[in-house]
Amino acid sequence: MNRIDKALSELKDKGEKALITFVTAGDPDLDNTEKLILKMFESGSDIIEIGVPFSDPVAEGKVIQEASLRSLSQGTDLTGIFAMVESVRKKTDKPLILMMYINTIFRFGTERFFTLCREKGIDGVIVPDLPYEERDEVQPYAKDNGIRAISLVAPTSHQRISDIAAEAEGFLYCVSSTGVTGTRSKFTTNFDEFFGEIKKSCKVPAMVGFGISGPEQAKKMSSYCDGIIVGSAVVKIVAEHGKNSADKVGEFVKSLKEAIL
Repeated sequence: MNRIDKALSELKDKGEKALITFVTAGDPDLDNTEKLILKMFESGSDIIEIGVPFSDPVAEGKVIQEASLRSLSQGTDLTGIFAMVESVRKKTDKPLILMMYINTIFRFGTERFFTLCREKGIDGVIVPDLPYEERDEVQPYAKDNGIRAISLVAPTSHQRISDIAAEAEGFLYCVSSTGVTGTRSKFTTNFDEFFGEIKKSCKVPAMVGFGISGPEQAKKMSSYCDGIIVGSAVVKIVAEHGKNSADKVGEFVKSLKEAIL
């Protein structure tokens, strides 16, 4: 069984919400990315997204854009990230996901990429700039290697919501609002309506992300679905504390997990 499916099934059996957190690979460096991943798991993360840095991350706000640039300036690439994941896998068996842009996969080689995901211990891949209608660019390769290709759905997906939700695997990444990633002080989306539509056809857990900045928002947002995804708020702590950020990130993750229990 894929680790994502196993972890989410166990959480459902316990009646718990999932906490998914994000870190940009190579910010401040890959050694510290490994430390951050292990600290977040230790502090309550159930699944971790590892962001693959990209020069033009169109779905990202300023915080993650700047983290990508810092990482790229260190020479971070997929080969190094896979080596880091291989090291992480010696210390934890919890689910790991790569979040990245489609051009990076194409340049690396799609078949080669998904083969290495399987060999190194990646459980899922999120490609935010891959339209639902073009999912066949990666889905067959992901399926052949037992990797979950995670779909995203937004309030602006309208009539496509039910189609995307019905075919989702692993979990459905529900984008909280329009725009790019980044913490938000408030949300304008009608979540009862949004998740009401999703739940009509979604067969996997639904997670909400984009904009959750702290425990209070985490608690509120988790009431609508099966779990939450927090990225920019974590990356912001890493930006502030650099190589000394692991403990600070751990404290923040712990506060999020406690809020959604």
